[in-house]
Amino acid sequence: MDQRSPDKPAATIPAQAQRVLVLQGGGALGSYQAGAYQALCHHDFEPEWIAGISIGAINAAIIAGNPREKRVGKLKEFWEMVSSASPRPWSPFVQGDHARSVFNETSAALIATFGVPGFFTPRVPPALLWPPGSPQSQSYYDTTPLRATLERLVDFDLINEAKIRLSVGAVSVTSGNFRYFDNVAFRKMGKKIGPEHIMASGALPPGFPSIEIEGDHYWDGGVASNTPLDYVLDAETARDLLIFQVDLFSARGPLPQTLAEAAEREKDIRYSSRTRMNTDKAKKVHDAKKAVRELIAKLPDSFKGDPLVATLNEAAKENTVTVVHLIYRSKTHEASSKDYDFSRLGMVEHWAAGERDVYTSMSHREWLNRPQSGESMVTYDLCDNELLTIKK
Repeated sequence: MDQRSPDKPAATIPAQAQRVLVLQGGGALGSYQAGAYQALCHHDFEPEWIAGISIGAINAAIIAGNPREKRVGKLKEFWEMVSSASPRPWSPFVQGDHARSVFNETSAALIATFGVPGFFTPRVPPALLWPPGSPQSQSYYDTTPLRATLERLVDFDLINEAKIRLSVGAVSVTSGNFRYFDNVAFRKMGKKIGPEHIMASGALPPGFPSIEIEGDHYWDGGVASNTPLDYVLDAETARDLLIFQVDLFSARGPLPQTLAEAAEREKDIRYSSRTRMNTDKAKKVHDAKKAVRELIAKLPDSFKGDPLVATLNEAAKENTVTVVHLIYRSKTHEASSKDYDFSRLGMVEHWAAGERDVYTSMSHREWLNRPQSGESMVTYDLCDNELLTIKK
């Protein structure tokens, strides 16, 4: 997890656009995002806006809630803390995929039994022994330790100054509606982001309890959508955007060969961000706006002063969006428990993978250029150490 080494490329200056970091949910896999952020710092890519869900919301809050020089250190402090209870003494002796799979499953089982330091603890007595309707009866774990951790690692006064935009997503338990807690929007309304908003974004049932905010109860945003990309694209339609989207589950994968592989593949599909679907939608909107602009250009001068034409002109304006998509791709020894295997060994590997993928992305300069051929949105997808361009 070293920030610099002699063989790493020199810093790169990104394209002149609003820089956005989008962080998906994924539990223990979230150290991949922390490693990616550290590598982005090396390349002078400091986000102006961070949007996250679940563990992505926690990482986002730590980044936005600290001055630049402390962010990587605070991320390391968090990830070293939550992985501190794993069976580290045995890690050096784990050799081969089978042994590693056994180690991972053992680590995940210990986490499920005893919880994660500074994050969550098992309910004692268990949920079934509490009266129905009580907060303790609705989840297996208590996330009170997470509040204390957030209060220690995150400066919420700094977040509420909104120098960096922070958006975290959660779902109303009673209405099923998705809601984003956004420090820029909150500032305009005289409200403040607090630990409860970050906790709500990561309150995945039935493991974790819902979080009450303003009389409503919220669960993890991943219940409805595991990526904040849609929110970013909908909320900003004027400024050009350069988005680094860091995902923890891959929509694409091989056909499972075992029951364990089937369980892992199902989870990958369920929580993947489906960036291609978002890109397809953006393409349709782009084509419609382009057609409106071309139609207006053909109108006689006598019609161009009509208020309806002015309205259509405004609606047809487009910003340019470039998405650099990084996806953590599972090792052969990982299973469906990978998102709650908070082992120190796994944390270090995921962090290093995030760093490596960013450095590989930065070795390709295509994403620094404005999309060509009139396209308004281009996605660069890192796959097998090659930067593939999907133009939509």
